[in-house]
Amino acid sequence: MDDETPPPSPLRLQGVSKRFPRGKESVLALDGLDLELAPGRVTGLLGPDGAGKTTLLRIAAGLLQPSEGRVFLWGREVGAGDKDRQARIGYMPQRFGLYEDLTVEENLDLYSDLQGLDPVQARERRKELLKLTALGPFGKRRAGALSGGMKQKLGLACALLRAPPLLLLDEPTVGVDPIARRELWEIVQGLRAAGTTVLMSTAYFDEAERCDTIVLLHQGKRLQEGSPDRFTEPLRGRCYLVRHAERPRRALRESLQERPGVRDARITADGVRVLTGPGAVARDAGEQWETVPPAFEDAFVDLLGSEGAASPPAVTTAAPPVTVGSPATEAVVEVEGLRKCFGYFEAVKSSTFTVHRGEIFGLLGANGAGKTTTFRMLCGLLPPSGGRLRVAGVDMRRAGSAARARIGYVAQKFALYGNLSVDQNLAFFAAAYGLGGPSRRAAMARAREEFQLTPYGSVNADDLPLGLKQRLALACALLHEPPILFLDEPTSGVDPLTRREFWQRINALAAGGVTVLVTTHFMDEAEYCDRLVLMSLGAILAQGSPAELRAQARDPDRPDPSMEDAFIRLIEDHENRLRKAS
Repeated sequence: MDDETPPPSPLRLQGVSKRFPRGKESVLALDGLDLELAPGRVTGLLGPDGAGKTTLLRIAAGLLQPSEGRVFLWGREVGAGDKDRQARIGYMPQRFGLYEDLTVEENLDLYSDLQGLDPVQARERRKELLKLTALGPFGKRRAGALSGGMKQKLGLACALLRAPPLLLLDEPTVGVDPIARRELWEIVQGLRAAGTTVLMSTAYFDEAERCDTIVLLHQGKRLQEGSPDRFTEPLRGRCYLVRHAERPRRALRESLQERPGVRDARITADGVRVLTGPGAVARDAGEQWETVPPAFEDAFVDLLGSEGAASPPAVTTAAPPVTVGSPATEAVVEVEGLRKCFGYFEAVKSSTFTVHRGEIFGLLGANGAGKTTTFRMLCGLLPPSGGRLRVAGVDMRRAGSAARARIGYVAQKFALYGNLSVDQNLAFFAAAYGLGGPSRRAAMARAREEFQLTPYGSVNADDLPLGLKQRLALACALLHEPPILFLDEPTSGVDPLTRREFWQRINALAAGGVTVLVTTHFMDEAEYCDRLVLMSLGAILAQGSPAELRAQARDPDRPDPSMEDAFIRLIEDHENRLRKAS
């Protein structure tokens, strides 16, 4: 008989609630939450925007005090002012506070000093962390000059300086490319193998499936908890892959989503994945339905889909509908030999591609590949160093202002005015686009209705959840009904249900004749694009349809590669060739 006492939970929350004041009222971010982490395991936090994930992590890290309830660390209740936890907890927020003018090594040294580490111990720990994160060759580089993925790894290294037995990570892979995301996850897996307990929030379903336990939050409450299998097992027999030999995937997806009994329909590499309710669903002639195993994403939508935002109405557009690829479809973006240099650094190297009216055209690439720089040149926000660039028939090097009136742009970072209300932001951007009088009022009314912004008219943009910020940014970009829309990582950090709502709008815009150019690090979103360009180190590696890019990465070991497989394979092959040539 084993009389050993099991180790206490590194973190236990008992009846924890947290309220935040909002004017004369208060917002309940956590509502009587109970949570207990198993030692040496990885627990994933998932949920829509506003579910309470960040609040939970900040309470666990001691940065916030609960309004009600009790917090226990390794079996001991923690009271206000208790500093013991800081030595045993590592915490990495969504935006880790790196000092961008300091080098990688100087950032680590500074955080070692701030945490009171012995200088000799700090130097040894720094060596270990530089090796763990593969940042050793970049120790003398300024943090501001690192790619997004490298910054995330440096932030994680700073959080690990004390080798904490409990690590709290708030969406550590948000906004980073698939290669950097894979590297960060390998670090997390290595920490688990060494006995570290990890609690991390994530917006990626494949990461959730790698966790030992998933905690699904909704409106501050624990909706469900368990292993990934516990979430997916009840859905067996309700998940299908639907194909149609003649119907495009986007049109097939729209048809399926509207049918009674369909809980969800999403585009995948092989067709349209459908989640049904308990009953039968009508099947059209020519459709091939194949039963497939359920995934955690199916469970997430099944549990929360009915609680998420309603399906958005069709977005009004000024452009007539088109059939992508038809002979009448004209080129609206023409790029030939486009270059951009910052001093001696060539950020974009002789890029050439064409985008036609009504296309959804994606730019993929690792952090620092040149996607945002390309976008800024296309929008007239950055002058090119060389090459030919025409947008909406206008030479952007000579008359960019004429084209900018026909462009909508959603920046990579939330670029609206946080201290202005929703209505004030709409009014400002309507005026900036030259709308006045009745036209401005009509455009603002249309935006409020189509993007369901009316209840938030008096709320400052800074106080909106991330999903609503993204919705407001898109509404502002579409006020003047532009025929061309540029979206620079618009769904980074946004919860999965809001991402689905966003892509419903984008599909409707494209069906209405709007040309959409988008950058994204979500490879499932790349499947929604008609054509793609894959960039690495400023150069275009490949372009074509999603299927054509996946075919370029096919080999005997991966006869049916995913888009993420293709992304990693093509970029790593390119970088290996460059290293051999140097």
